[in-house]
Amino acid sequence: MTDATVVEQLLNDRTYHIEFNGHLSNHVKHAVVALDGLGASPEQIRAYYENYARMTTYGYGLEPPKVSKYEITEANWKTYLGRRTSFSAYCDFFEQQEKELGTDELLRRYVPALLPGWVGAFTHATIHLGWALDAKNRWMTIEGLAYMAFSYVSCHPERARDGGAGGEQAVDSLLRIAGAWEDDREALQNWVRGLVGDTAVGIAEGIHPELARSGLQYRIARLLGAGHPLIYRTPAWIDEQDAEASWEQLYYVVSLLYLAVPGDFVLLHLITSLHAMEQIASRLPAEQRKHVVKCFWIGMLCVIFSGADFPARAKLAGLHAAFRDAVDADVPEVWDQDWRQTVLRAFEEDEEHNPKLVYVMRRVWERTGSRSVYRVTAGQFTVTPGLPPSFEQPPTE
Repeated sequence: MTDATVVEQLLNDRTYHIEFNGHLSNHVKHAVVALDGLGASPEQIRAYYENYARMTTYGYGLEPPKVSKYEITEANWKTYLGRRTSFSAYCDFFEQQEKELGTDELLRRYVPALLPGWVGAFTHATIHLGWALDAKNRWMTIEGLAYMAFSYVSCHPERARDGGAGGEQAVDSLLRIAGAWEDDREALQNWVRGLVGDTAVGIAEGIHPELARSGLQYRIARLLGAGHPLIYRTPAWIDEQDAEASWEQLYYVVSLLYLAVPGDFVLLHLITSLHAMEQIASRLPAEQRKHVVKCFWIGMLCVIFSGADFPARAKLAGLHAAFRDAVDADVPEVWDQDWRQTVLRAFEEDEEHNPKLVYVMRRVWERTGSRSVYRVTAGQFTVTPGLPPSFEQPPTE
């Protein structure tokens, strides 16, 4: 870990709005947590922060805080969920509540209502909160709660129905759904394309116009709203086992998904947001943690379905066969050197998702007895995607 003073100073910074150029998320504090966890120097972390603020990999700089339209109170805080308004006022509200309640009670009181919206802002609000809890930073935690309220789009966990066979693990459920997708691929693809094709329909049904400008976030919001029986057939393992066992299985599942399409920018977010959801769940009462797992599973499938495709079952099964029993054993100096090289590569990356990927995968590798799948996944870096033509138009807000 690096100089705590520098890290705390940066995580406490209030210079910039949580988004820029409309709905693009400000990721810079996530990068600070990851770089610190990987052992970057204070100078490296500060330089990254300043360079990102000046010019992100999207070609835009960060923006100053925005004046809130509404005052947020205990009486109205749910009224403006997902309306992308008054972020600073939400921060003020949650900060005052934290002063009165303390962080633990603040989370217990407000997170359950926010959890169904965890995919909002393409999971970045949840990442902001979960990684703040990982870093144990008060102000970033408040920002994360405010951002979850600001960007809320429900995944509708209330629609969940029992559906998976008993005795399954998460990877079995993944392969079952991949097989179901292949059996009905053309119909499912046509359904998704028809659902997301007309943005006017989605806006009329309540999706914020700025998400239509996004493209990706609009598609995800449409899937979150419409859902599908495959998404809501909740696997039995979610309720049958402790949440801690589910998190371990889910890390394996999201790693297989990412290895099936290595470098995929969308699938990478399932890894970094899973870490966030685990951190959030750990701060909630034990009886609420399985619900966090359920929300992640539903939202994960909505994100994948929104691309009108699903990784091939045969490829996922092949990766599972390759990695299910693979462990980096016997020659620890070899694996240590491999990790050192991957970490050093991450330090040189402008695209902040890559050090975040390495940070999460190394943690999981260490705690699972050096399972090879996590070391291999950590080396599959992504690149910043090009923005869609809709960005030629100015933000809607």
